[in-house]
Amino acid sequence: MLNKQNKLRSILYTSVMSHTIRSDPFCYRRIHSNSSSSSSSSNGSVLRFRNRVKGLTLRGCFDSNHSSAAAAEADHKAGALAPQRVRYLDIGFAGEGCTDARLVNGRGSNQRGNPLGFTHNPLPEKFVVAVDVDEVLGNFVSALNRFIADRYSMNHSVSEYHVYEFFKIWNCSRDEADNRVHEFFKTPYFKTGIHPLPGAQMALHKLSRFCSLSVVTSRQNIIKDHTIEWLEKYYPGLFQEIHFGNHFALDGASKPKSEICRSLGAKVLIDDNPRYAIECAEVGIRVLLFDYENSYPWSKMQSADQHPLVTKVHNWEEVEQQLGSWVVS
Repeated sequence: MLNKQNKLRSILYTSVMSHTIRSDPFCYRRIHSNSSSSSSSSNGSVLRFRNRVKGLTLRGCFDSNHSSAAAAEADHKAGALAPQRVRYLDIGFAGEGCTDARLVNGRGSNQRGNPLGFTHNPLPEKFVVAVDVDEVLGNFVSALNRFIADRYSMNHSVSEYHVYEFFKIWNCSRDEADNRVHEFFKTPYFKTGIHPLPGAQMALHKLSRFCSLSVVTSRQNIIKDHTIEWLEKYYPGLFQEIHFGNHFALDGASKPKSEICRSLGAKVLIDDNPRYAIECAEVGIRVLLFDYENSYPWSKMQSADQHPLVTKVHNWEEVEQQLGSWVVS
């Protein structure tokens, strides 16, 4: 009798946890490992992160000491009792204390039919969002402007940067401006002087529950490693991929943001540059044109504001609200 009660209790627990995953498939947080894969070409580069789950305590996910028969039995229980909309966790073991988790639907021992009459509907795919780095995640221009003031005795305010073409602000040639920016990359002004924008970290953590987030930046390949380190420091585990457009580089070809976004299947780009906003909107991608607290003079372009697929936002709270409304619409 006691054995039967324990068995029923185990079945009930499996059913409840399956329902929890269906209601909120991200009720547990995935902890990203340091493992990643990267690829590059003359047209920019991309870094992809492989998700790992550490210390997963969800029952029904067996460690290597359990038999495959026991795992199969639990899969049958979950398949029989939980609503069939659940996408089951298929666990593959990659090392001690660490597992690779993939969502599968109707494969392996989970195929039990439809005994309770629930429809077999998969969970909706996440909303794919591309996120810029400079002036969206961190304050690049203000750090660069401090360097220019100290190194070249040029006292500009950020409000004077009406375009993101710095040679027009510094009254020098385009090549000279590019050289100054690359000099900036080697200094502490760049390496330690760029900080996250207020509200970005919290908003992205919330958005990651229903959005697949990837970085799409015009940054050059030469600062790829530092950019990745900075993102891992301030935005750990939030981005699936990191793409570099290699714009304004001293060497190597560049890749348009619109092309990168389309290859990702991005529905939305969050960017502060009106030129990129129009470029992506013209190929059918919605854009949140980010003008933090209305303080970015380069973001104020009438043609961008008037495009039906471009929406101006002034902080990360507005980003969160706008994306939420698009996801449910």
